[in-house]
Amino acid sequence: MLHRLTKQGLICITQPNHAWLSGQLAQAWGNEHFGQFAPKKEVCFGAEQHDIGWLYWEQAPTLNPQTGYPHKFTELSTQEHINIWCGAKHLALPLGRYVALLVSLHGTGLYERFTTWQNSQTSSQIVQDFLKREYAFQEQLIAFLKNDPYYTAYTTSEVIEHNKKLVATWDALSIILCQGFTSEAQVSEVPTMNGEITLKLTLKEVKDNYHQVAVSPWSFQETEVDLVYEGRLLHQTFSDEKAMREALMSDRAVTLRTTLRPE
Repeated sequence: MLHRLTKQGLICITQPNHAWLSGQLAQAWGNEHFGQFAPKKEVCFGAEQHDIGWLYWEQAPTLNPQTGYPHKFTELSTQEHINIWCGAKHLALPLGRYVALLVSLHGTGLYERFTTWQNSQTSSQIVQDFLKREYAFQEQLIAFLKNDPYYTAYTTSEVIEHNKKLVATWDALSIILCQGFTSEAQVSEVPTMNGEITLKLTLKEVKDNYHQVAVSPWSFQETEVDLVYEGRLLHQTFSDEKAMREALMSDRAVTLRTTLRPE
C-alpha cells in the first residue's frame, strides 16, 4: 500500500492500483528519443500486473501500530515481502508467460537494486533462497518462450533487460505520482534508444486530487498524458486493525488524476 498525506487525511493507494497507473504510463510511452518496445501488449500488461502478488494482502492490510495507518509497502518485514513475491509468479502465469516473466524479473530486480537486506544474516538467507528459486523459474520460462516462434525475438538478453528496466521505470514514476511530491523528483536509469537518462518531474499545479506534472525530457508519444487512479481516504488513525479494515472497505473511494506535460 502507498500513502499520500493530504489536508483531508491520508489517501491509501493499493499496490494493484498503483500498478494500473504503471500500465497507463506504459501504454503512453515512447517517442523518437526513447524508442518503442516489444512485445508491446505483453509488456504493457506486465507493467499493469507487476504487483499482482499483493492482491491478497491488500484485501486484508495489516495495521502499523506505530502510525495508526495500514502498513506502507516499505514497512513490512523481509519475510512478509518474500511471501508476497513468492506467490506473484503463480498469480501472473495464468495471464501469460511473458507477463509472468516480467513480474518475476521485477521482483528479483527490487532485491538486486535495494540491498539493505544484506545487513541482516537472517534476511540475507531468506532473500538469497528467494532469488535462487526465481532465477530458476525465469530460466525455465525463457527456455519455453524461445521455443515459441512468436516470442523468440523477444527473449534475447538485450530485449528482456530493456523491458525489465522499462517496468522498473514505470513503477518508480507511478510510486512518485501516487505518493505525491512537493516540488521536484527524479527517476534515474531510464532506458532510451542510446543508453540511459534521468527523468525530472516538476509539480506545476495541485487542486484537490488533481496534479499537473512537467516531465523532462519528454518520454511519451503524445504532447499530454492524462492518468486516472484510485485511493481510499482515511480521516483518522486507528488502534484496532479490524476497524481500520472496515474503514478502508467503506465508501471512502477517491478518484485521483494526474496530467503529464513537457517541461
